[in-house]
Amino acid sequence: MHDIRAIRENPAAFDAALAVRNLPGESSRLLSMDQARREAILAGETAQAAQNAASKDVGAAKARGDNAEFERLRALVAEKKDEVARLKAEADRLDAELRDALMRIPNVVHADVPKGADEDANVEIRRWGSPRNFDFTPVEHFDIPAAKPGLDFATAAKLSGSRFVVLRGAMIRIHRALAQFMLDLHVNEHGLEETWTPVLVKEDAMYGTNQLPKFAEDSYQTTNGWWLIPTSEVTLTNTVAGEILDESLLPIRMTAHTQCFRSEAGSAGKDTSGMLRQHQFEKVEMVSITTPETSLAEHERMTRCAEAVLQKLGLPYRVIVLCGGDIGFGAIKTHDLEVWLPGQNKYREISSVSVCGDFQARRMNARYRPARGKPEFVHTLNGSGLAVGRTLIAVLENGQQADGSVDLPAVLHPYLGGKTRVSADGVLV
Repeated sequence: MHDIRAIRENPAAFDAALAVRNLPGESSRLLSMDQARREAILAGETAQAAQNAASKDVGAAKARGDNAEFERLRALVAEKKDEVARLKAEADRLDAELRDALMRIPNVVHADVPKGADEDANVEIRRWGSPRNFDFTPVEHFDIPAAKPGLDFATAAKLSGSRFVVLRGAMIRIHRALAQFMLDLHVNEHGLEETWTPVLVKEDAMYGTNQLPKFAEDSYQTTNGWWLIPTSEVTLTNTVAGEILDESLLPIRMTAHTQCFRSEAGSAGKDTSGMLRQHQFEKVEMVSITTPETSLAEHERMTRCAEAVLQKLGLPYRVIVLCGGDIGFGAIKTHDLEVWLPGQNKYREISSVSVCGDFQARRMNARYRPARGKPEFVHTLNGSGLAVGRTLIAVLENGQQADGSVDLPAVLHPYLGGKTRVSADGVLV
């Protein structure tokens, strides 16, 4: 959430920052709302002062036996009391409207974020690995003979509808192995603390990580008010909500493997085949809580942590820095990792690593206490490390063989009891 005081001090800079996102200036509207709110607060305070003064005079009038003045002042106190209540209600209403407006405006982006209208202006900053040369035409994951017995879309549709899958046999074994491998890597080599969190959260948590109010339609809500998390970014980041942390505790680095739920609103017709875009999926998430001075360096570190997963799996990928027109709502800077999918003959997103500055911290009121000075807002970061289902897709497509079998990355062999491949009939061997 934005700081209205900063907008007051430099509205032109605020509008210029939004222009990088190809959004119109909002400062005039926000400052008008802020002015009305402040006027209501001042009027309420003035009425309250008049009420307090009249209340003191009531006793004095009664003490000297001036009944007429006593009755006049008592009526004035009652009148001012009603006025104070009315003005306070109006100030509260205007404050809520301003807060809601501020929460619906995306974060300003970092100065080195590329300008551009859409994904065509994103900038590739590096690649790792080379796409394999196949001596046959590679197919998508759902058409690989080795994968077909374990990817049951028909039963999932019977149970839940479209964009779901039932995993069986070798496919669920590999899926589970991938998640365990990712967690072990992040904990043992990257120093992240493994954390297990709920997948149902209160509304405040969704506000804290900017899923609400703007993106309510992208998530699922239960009938009793809980929300299903779209990613454990929500729970991990909100563990510090309302806290004032000692600077010595930072950075806090966490990872979690959870179920995730997304309505995929607005994605009708996109990636309808296979399991690339699902309503229910699993991710290994990374979240860091840092000081403002270290957050950009932490962003690079987190990106490298995600890259390490792909490198150890031997999956070719590229790293993209998103432009102002494509960057996410809460981010000031984002790196997307896109893995090579030979069945589609293109790179597809498998991780998005973002630094959010103090945008989420303001919404959560999450601060830290420096060695000297007053408490300041922390900076928050999040990233996939990785999306498990999409990683399974990449492993299958990059490892497919001409006979319909799939060779598996060596780092997964210990997690699969020494099995090294999936036969064409879907059996781990």
